Order: sequence, then C-alpha cells, then structure tokens
Amino acid sequence: MIIKQITVLAENRRGGLKEITDLLADGGVDMKALTIADTKEFGIVRIIADNAEKAEKLLSDSGHLCKLTDVIGVKIPHRVGGLNEVLGVLCDAGVNVEYLYAFLSEEDGARVALRVTDNEKAVKALTAAGFSL
Repeated sequence: MIIKQITVLAENRRGGLKEITDLLADGGVDMKALTIADTKEFGIVRIIADNAEKAEKLLSDSGHLCKLTDVIGVKIPHRVGGLNEVLGVLCDAGVNVEYLYAFLSEEDGARVALRVTDNEKAVKALTAAGFSL
C-alpha cells in the first residue's frame, strides 16, 4: 500500500519537535508513526498520519519546511527473519531501499514504512511474494 509520509526539517533546539507535535495535536491530526534522523543543525522528522495533506498544510502554513513523500507500508511476518524476507524480495526485484522504519499497528502487529527507488516494482514484487501491503 502506498502511504503519504510527511517529511519535516526541525531545527535541533529545545522545543523544536514539540512545536511540530503541538501543531498536529491542535489540528486534530493523529500520528500513526514517527521517526527522526538527526544532522548537526536539523532533525529530519518523518511522520505517517491519519491525514497527511492536512498535516502538511498545518506545518507549512506555520513556516516549517516540509513535503509529502510516497512510501510503501508492508506487514512484517511475526517470525525470525520476517523483515529479511521482505528485503530479499526487494533485492531480487532490483529495488533499492533508501530508508525504512518500523511501527506497530493496533490491529495486528509490526509494519514497516519503506522508501524505495521504484514503488511500482516494489509493490508488484511484494504482492506476488504474498506480503500484505
């Protein structure tokens, strides 16, 4: 399944991340997943929300540099090597994974958000291999 992800540059300072979460909470946006990668001056905040377009508008209207990106959501089998199986399918299909992060689903366990070089090819390969997107 293709999911819209919001990527936000957050200044590395006290309260910077809270400003982002305040905006989303006050705007009624529910975050489903969040990851942060830091650089010296900024954090790269990636968010999956129940309403990505609304989240992006709230953040950009308040002056935050952000953009929407398509990622793939994949259900990970609950067994040793589950993620490895997903990565093997993508590797065999010639799809490079740029980054990924895991999160839990309230319904039934682990999910991974994958940013890949070719969404269409990845979705086709994962679906053919029997993975739930």
